[in-house]
Amino acid sequence: MSLLPVLRRGAHAAMGAAFGAALGGTFGALRTAALGAALMLPPAMPAAWAQEPIRIGTFLSVTGPASFLGDPELKTLELQIEALNARGGVLGRKLQLVSYDDAGDAEKARTFAKRLIEQDKVDLIVGGSTTGTTMAVVPLAESSGVPFVSLAGAVVIVEPAKKWVFKTPHTDRMACEKVFVDMKARGFTKAALISGSGGFDKSMRAECLKVAPAHGVQVVADETYGAADTDMTAQLTKIKGSGAQAVLNAGFGQGPAIVTRNHRQVGVGLPLYQSHGVASKEYIKLSGEAAEGVRLPAAALLVADLLAAGDPQKPVVTAYRNDFESRYKSEVSTFGGHAYDGLTIALNAVKAAGSTDKAKVRDAIEATRGYVGTGGVVNMSASDHMGLDLSAFRMLEVKGGTWSLVK
Repeated sequence: MSLLPVLRRGAHAAMGAAFGAALGGTFGALRTAALGAALMLPPAMPAAWAQEPIRIGTFLSVTGPASFLGDPELKTLELQIEALNARGGVLGRKLQLVSYDDAGDAEKARTFAKRLIEQDKVDLIVGGSTTGTTMAVVPLAESSGVPFVSLAGAVVIVEPAKKWVFKTPHTDRMACEKVFVDMKARGFTKAALISGSGGFDKSMRAECLKVAPAHGVQVVADETYGAADTDMTAQLTKIKGSGAQAVLNAGFGQGPAIVTRNHRQVGVGLPLYQSHGVASKEYIKLSGEAAEGVRLPAAALLVADLLAAGDPQKPVVTAYRNDFESRYKSEVSTFGGHAYDGLTIALNAVKAAGSTDKAKVRDAIEATRGYVGTGGVVNMSASDHMGLDLSAFRMLEVKGGTWSLVK
């Protein structure tokens, strides 16, 4: 367990003002006047904390196969909380982060979430790096009545809507739809699917098969690979002879990089799409030159400098990227952005509720409207506990070893 101190002085004090403006959807460069939902914090830390801290629980895959998700998520939460405490906390109360590393293990995630709720007495939970770890905790959040904002992708997390569970990332279904729209625009009507065996992979595969007909796309090949597989040439060779015009890989982690390299080695010769589950520079590094030309749907965060000057997300994603990279000396990823949005939405709700009363905070999260975050503009409702539409996705393409924005 990691229990974040009240404040680490030094670099964080300088960042306090930036994160003070973050509640409501923005970092330092974007002031609260730009967003009606933005919340102002006191200008300085009180000499002493008069009330109990607001306890924020998290379980993340900081180590293990999904560490590329959990590591930037934890770093983001720590960065936000330390800076907000430097500005006086929320409602005059210190923010305290209680974190556990589940290493991508669903059973560990459930055990840690139970500890967060029953022993650590957290007021809310922001976490769950993967669909598997998230779904292991959903029943606990529902039965305990603790607001839970997940950072995982599958649509099953919020459909059907669950009273106490919310999420910030775009869904796998949205990724399928965004890809199929792009395929049709390029004149492709026959697609091949290749997917992994993980929870996200399986869910995205199922969603793609469901929505393809509505977008005028026929799935002519449907191949899978295991989590431990290191060579997918057999599956890609079948796809090469399937009559497909484009290939979509539903997966995350190491698998998609292997698929990308094998796709080039086999000489499939078809446009390759990936999911938002690999939306980080690490995927490009692992794939090497084979990533050139690959397209995927992702958040605006990865192409902050390429956004139009009037894009409402530009100041938000630019400031978050700059603050994260300045602190950690590593490139930002969309996964840290999910954590940023999750914590900000949750703390906006605490502020709106005027307390940490769990039922009131839950209601306030559900009432989130017009929040401009790293993932898009969020408008939640009783039936929509994510609040993003297809416009929140940008279609990206790898060009020259980096991300470019498809116009």
